[in-house]
Amino acid sequence: MNKLEKIYEGKAKILYTTEDPNLVIQYFKDDATAFNAQKKGTIEQKGIMNNRIASRIFEHLQQHGIETHYVETLNDREMLVKRVQIVPLEVIIRNRAAGSLCRLLGLAEGTVLAVPTLEFCYKDDSLGDPQVNEYHIRALKYATDEEVKAIKDMAFKINDVLKKFFLDLKIELIDFKLEFGRVGGRIILADEISPDTCRLWEVGTGNKLDKDRFRRDLGGVEQAYQEVLRRVSK
Repeated sequence: MNKLEKIYEGKAKILYTTEDPNLVIQYFKDDATAFNAQKKGTIEQKGIMNNRIASRIFEHLQQHGIETHYVETLNDREMLVKRVQIVPLEVIIRNRAAGSLCRLLGLAEGTVLAVPTLEFCYKDDSLGDPQVNEYHIRALKYATDEEVKAIKDMAFKINDVLKKFFLDLKIELIDFKLEFGRVGGRIILADEISPDTCRLWEVGTGNKLDKDRFRRDLGGVEQAYQEVLRRVSK
C-alpha cells in the first residue's frame, strides 16, 4: 500500500491517501505538545513507540469485540487504517482524578472516583477544546443522540477492557482520551491509544509512564514510553 496525497497533519500524526479510497496511512511523528500546543518539543522515537503501542492496543480491543479503524501495522511509523469521518468530540474517561479535573474541582491528584466518569470536549484547538455536554452536542449537531449513546457505550467498554489489560502489566489506567469516527453508518474507534493519550501509573510506585513526564518536565520521558512498549509487547 503506497502513500499518495497528504490530507491531514495534526500535532502527532499525518494522514495520507492510498490507492484504496476507503483506507489511509497514519504516520506517527516525534513531535510532542502539551497545554493545547502552548508547550512544544520532541520525544525521541515517540512515533515509533506510539505506533507499536497503539497497534497492540487496537488489536487487543478488536479481540474483545470493539471495532476500530486499525487494519494493520505497515512499518515502524505507519499503520493502515479505515478512512473515517471524525466526530468532532474528544471523549475523556477518568478512573482517578488527575490533570484538569483536579484544577476544576479542587481534588487531590489520584483521588479514586466512585465510578468512572465521562467528559465530552469539542475538538477545536483555537478554543482550547472546551468541555461540552449532551445538550450542546444535540443543539449544535456535533453528533446524533444515537451516535452519542454508541460512543458512551463503547467508551465505557473500552475502559473496562483496558483497565484489566494494563493492570495485568502492573500499570493503572488513570484516565484517557478517545476519538471516534463514522464509517458505513457506524461509529468506530479512531485516532490512537498510547502514552500520549492516557495517564498510566506504575502499580506500587505511582511512577508516571505517560506524557505527564513531558508536560511537567519530570525527565525520563523516552524511558517511560519505552517501558510501556516493553510491557505491552510481552
